Amino acid sequence: MYRTHNCGQLRIQDNGLQVTLSGWIHKSRDLGGMTFIDLRDRYGITQLVFNMDVNSDLCGQARKLGREFVIQISGVVAERSNKNPNLPTGEVEILVDSFQVLNKSEVPPFTIEENTDGGEELRMKYRYLDLRREPLKRNLLLRHKLSLLVRNFLSNNDFIEVETPYLIKSTPEGARDFVVPSRMNPGQFYALPQSPQTFKQLLMVSGYDRYFQLVKCFRDEDLRADRQPEFTQIDCEMSFVERDDVLNVFESMTRHLFKEIKNIELEAFPRMSYDDAMRFYGSDKPDIRFGMTFVELNEIVKNQGFKVFDDAELVVGIKVDGAADYTRKQLDQLTDFVKRPQVGATGLVYLRFNADGSLKSSVDKFYNEDQLKLWVEAFEAQPNDLMLILAGEATKTRKALNELRLEMGNQRGLRKKNEYRPLWVVDFPLLEWNEESGRFHAMHHPFTSPKLDEINLLATNPGIVKANAYDLVINGVEIGGGSIRIHDSELQASMFKTLGFTEEEAKNQFGFLMNAFKYGAPPHGGIAFGFDRLAAIFGGSDSIRDYIAFPKNNRGQDLMISSPSVISGEQLNELGLIIGEVDA
Repeated sequence: MYRTHNCGQLRIQDNGLQVTLSGWIHKSRDLGGMTFIDLRDRYGITQLVFNMDVNSDLCGQARKLGREFVIQISGVVAERSNKNPNLPTGEVEILVDSFQVLNKSEVPPFTIEENTDGGEELRMKYRYLDLRREPLKRNLLLRHKLSLLVRNFLSNNDFIEVETPYLIKSTPEGARDFVVPSRMNPGQFYALPQSPQTFKQLLMVSGYDRYFQLVKCFRDEDLRADRQPEFTQIDCEMSFVERDDVLNVFESMTRHLFKEIKNIELEAFPRMSYDDAMRFYGSDKPDIRFGMTFVELNEIVKNQGFKVFDDAELVVGIKVDGAADYTRKQLDQLTDFVKRPQVGATGLVYLRFNADGSLKSSVDKFYNEDQLKLWVEAFEAQPNDLMLILAGEATKTRKALNELRLEMGNQRGLRKKNEYRPLWVVDFPLLEWNEESGRFHAMHHPFTSPKLDEINLLATNPGIVKANAYDLVINGVEIGGGSIRIHDSELQASMFKTLGFTEEEAKNQFGFLMNAFKYGAPPHGGIAFGFDRLAAIFGGSDSIRDYIAFPKNNRGQDLMISSPSVISGEQLNELGLIIGEVDA
């Protein structure tokens, strides 16, 4: 028997018990007559004691043990004289009477500590060592708990988990596919699924009216903190539902998760139209933990001789409460911030409403005090407030002001990690025009239903049609998105036509789905949550990497196994990717 207990299990009531433990050497301290070793496993840390006066040979052997050696020990549980309140096992220690080395270890390339000295690239190369650290262990345990809660909640609400294929057909819509060559069908390729979208709709046609799956999905796109080439979705679909039915179920699930994991009771989630989100926040995933909603100023600032405002399609700003004391240096730094290529503004105008009631702006020579007072009224500003204003093309300016708003939220300490403000964003545009391709593309996917009272506009003015679609946003992060689907084959054909598909192209790519709709497809809709993003939200992190056991870096590489990698010419030939003789 390798162990009678784990390293996080023993307590003061076990005093005097003979035990056997196994684990990794976390730390070793030689204090002359005594040697102390912290033994670690997945469950915790237990202090071991080797006493020179009791057994000098054993103590001498213990002093030769290195960090991360795997050992097995036997001994007696004893009460510690210097208790450690930071450890669950901190009231006891083991008086070791024998041990054996199960495996030696080289000196690790970084410290296996809460705060390690290893850089990210090094830790990803030795991910199996990084996973020994307490922060990553906590993250994976959180992920495990989250998956159990999700599965139990959905199962208790009559959803069944059904696995769908990983080797499917490539489609041109959405992000780039990862493709897999078929050896048995030379010249043909599978694609890895970006989502199980069509399969879950087919399950609705099959009569399985509540489906879910914790499923791997794959997208060949540029990476950032909240994206990986392979990621996990909580994928769900329901039959005989309208939008509110879906939102109510998954709002209830989200509130259940917050109660069980964070012990937080969330109130009902507000709903905001896409148009209002863009108008007041410049983003379809607004962070509503704080205010600073946008105020449009076109009517009161134009035609006063300030060319920047006069020529702009949109002049819009935010009010920062209590920030009128920002120095000129701080304001110059904000100007540099909005001019960054990632933000894209050309400049920044400010107006201070000082504590004494005076006004000071960066455009005083163009606007007198009476005119500036109109700005104050528009912002509903109070003494000590600061107003920050951008101008330019409408879409670009709103995007830039959104970035400035988030930056000010950070600077003012308003984006608190322990505060959660979810909302539903609804009524997205159905389509978006793509200048490069010269046609409309589906904003979500081509199976999203238009709002029923706008279906007739598909043929005449498709650009204004709203989708019966919805996103769940928490603290400025899109956690999930879905829609009510098209379930009528004629409407689906009309949608493909609007998207520029020929009848033959639509049949070739999605004929199986359109045929299925002819055999009694029920009204249905669904949603998919980003499981990795949800775990990161609960863990208080901006990055999903630390909640995935073996993630890729920002170049899509797994440094530990050196993936992706070159394959042999023989393999390429076998797959039909090169033709002709291959050198041995």
